[in-house]
Amino acid sequence: MKALLLALALLAGAFLLATWLCYCLAFRRHQRAKTLNVFEESRYGSLAAAMRAGRAFYESLHFEEVEITSFDGVRLHGRLCNAQEGRPTILLFHGWRSCAARDFGCVLQFYLEQGFALLLADQRAHSKSGGKTIAFGVNERWDCLAWARWADERRHPSAIYLDGISMGAATVLMASALDLPASVRGIIADSGYTSPRAILRKVVRQLHLPVRPAYFLLHLGARLFGRFDLEAASAAQALETCRVPVLLVHGEADNFVPCEMSRENYARCASAKRLITVPGADHGFSYLVDKPGIETALKQFFAETLPRP
Repeated sequence: MKALLLALALLAGAFLLATWLCYCLAFRRHQRAKTLNVFEESRYGSLAAAMRAGRAFYESLHFEEVEITSFDGVRLHGRLCNAQEGRPTILLFHGWRSCAARDFGCVLQFYLEQGFALLLADQRAHSKSGGKTIAFGVNERWDCLAWARWADERRHPSAIYLDGISMGAATVLMASALDLPASVRGIIADSGYTSPRAILRKVVRQLHLPVRPAYFLLHLGARLFGRFDLEAASAAQALETCRVPVLLVHGEADNFVPCEMSRENYARCASAKRLITVPGADHGFSYLVDKPGIETALKQFFAETLPRP
């Protein structure tokens, strides 16, 4: 009997350990020096020089550090640039275990030339923001709402745009179903997934692991140790009730978040929408691969959605 109880205890311990490891791998704050560094030559290849230039431009800017508190008490940090009261503002949300310098450095100059103020948010459990758990957009959508309300109430912008890449794109798309301020005039989503469940199952499959058991452990780990439900929110589902215009961008050679996910998001979006896919662009690199095309689309999007003077 003692042997059986010991065996059961060991099995339970192994199960909890596996669940904890899944939580740590996917959701726990884990930011090393390289996660804040844009110089990943092996990944960027011919785009490395442009990425270095983007980081240099980011570092040349003057930012005002700002903080707010999230719905669950997490301290959130952001950086304001070109901020004047009343100026139209873009709120930017980076991706999973990434940062604003890496994900947006290359597009900041274009946005500033269009006359926008910028608010670069550190997602929860990243950089200077608090929190220990990355929730794949489930909790971050409420953070996005909090930043939008803060910008609306404190800066009184003529318009607000929500802009995200990868997990940041899913964040802003999920936020589209929330009670956003009337000043939010559009959403820009680059390389966004349809739901946390869909992207995690895709990654598990890509790693040649058994999908159902692995996803079960991920889902359970999120509930037990992250205190959130992976399936509580979906970008595709949120878009079914979206009321603001949406511009979706995705690279056709994206090996991480399939381009098909943006196609599904587009199909389910209830508001005015446009989808741009870029041949040859990997995950998050559409702007650099087709800079003229993306800038033209952005200018048109702003022209159609900014309030007329």
